[in-house]
Amino acid sequence: MPKPIHSRDHRIDMLRGIALVMIFINHIPETAWEHFTSRNFGFSDAAEGFVLMSGMAAGLAYGAAYLRGTPSLAQIVRPWQRAVTLWWVHCIIIFSVLAFFIFLIDQPGIHSMAYDRNILFAVEDPAKLSLAMATLGHHFAYADILPLYIVLMLAAPFLLFVCARWPNRALLGSVLLWLCVGVVKLKMPTWPTDYGWSFNPMAWQLLFVAGILTGFALRQGRRFLPAKRWAVWLAIGYLVFAMIWTKVPVVAEHGGHTLWLLYEYAGVPSLFTAFDKCFVSLPRLLHILALAYVLSVLPVVKTMSAHPMAAPFSLLGRNSLPVFAVGSVLAYIGQLTKALQPPSAVLDAVLIISGLAVLFLVAQLREMQRRPKAVSHMGQASTA
Repeated sequence: MPKPIHSRDHRIDMLRGIALVMIFINHIPETAWEHFTSRNFGFSDAAEGFVLMSGMAAGLAYGAAYLRGTPSLAQIVRPWQRAVTLWWVHCIIIFSVLAFFIFLIDQPGIHSMAYDRNILFAVEDPAKLSLAMATLGHHFAYADILPLYIVLMLAAPFLLFVCARWPNRALLGSVLLWLCVGVVKLKMPTWPTDYGWSFNPMAWQLLFVAGILTGFALRQGRRFLPAKRWAVWLAIGYLVFAMIWTKVPVVAEHGGHTLWLLYEYAGVPSLFTAFDKCFVSLPRLLHILALAYVLSVLPVVKTMSAHPMAAPFSLLGRNSLPVFAVGSVLAYIGQLTKALQPPSAVLDAVLIISGLAVLFLVAQLREMQRRPKAVSHMGQASTA
């Protein structure tokens, strides 16, 4: 096995930063800005990319000990410590959002917004719902992805162990779990209302495992998937096909009808014929993997990540957790502001631009706090 090496791949930082920007924009719906995010040009969106890159970051940050085969107890519990951090950050986000809605619930339009986002139950009975919220049993829309990361980080020591020792078997097992969960439609339960998690960890683990294996390979100075000309062109072809499907209504109409016929009359499971985000259905999965593969082989991406103009995005990516947390709260403030004000392109621009400015400021402040640690831990990637 190649000797683990220390290297920080700035492409991951840059692309995670770009993903954070797109997530923030998408979390303030009905603005012109959201038409320029990745979900408008293919089947997947920034969430899939972010989970994949978080797996890469986990492989880079925690991988050395597992690749040597001798992780200490302290190294094993590091992902669990991260999970605890993610949990209390999640609690801060959702209880802050709940406070906003309790304060504004009597304003026009807020009641229906609270219902649409699974918040109304908590507003009407916060004492009853608080325990469910704190134990990840009740989720708010637009603030429901951190529970997925918490579960993935709790499982990370096991995933890192099997990926380091039996990478092919780990990937096969991950695919089989994704397949079984998606075909059977096995949901993660929620309570007291039973609607299931929007991001099913048993399905999304496949992207995280693929990221870990890629991160291990990067740490060893190699590629997990070799760069083959035919594979690159195949991936590009699928990306172009997905973009045409997304942007040309007649293609989407006929394509969607074909998938429906396969589901309704040929018995093909919806995991292969739908675009379900909960279970990362096959069209979405193939799209993000094809996109990641193409980006990984393009020299221009590595060149761009080292350019000074990419530094702000890399800054966001290196400090993803505080940026994501503040962005989640700001996005809800933006949603509430839009609900209370007449539609306005100027208002949308102010909300997006000012929000992004705050996120860059948060990242810069966090960078200043962690800079002494970064000097002594060169080559490690933060895990969001």
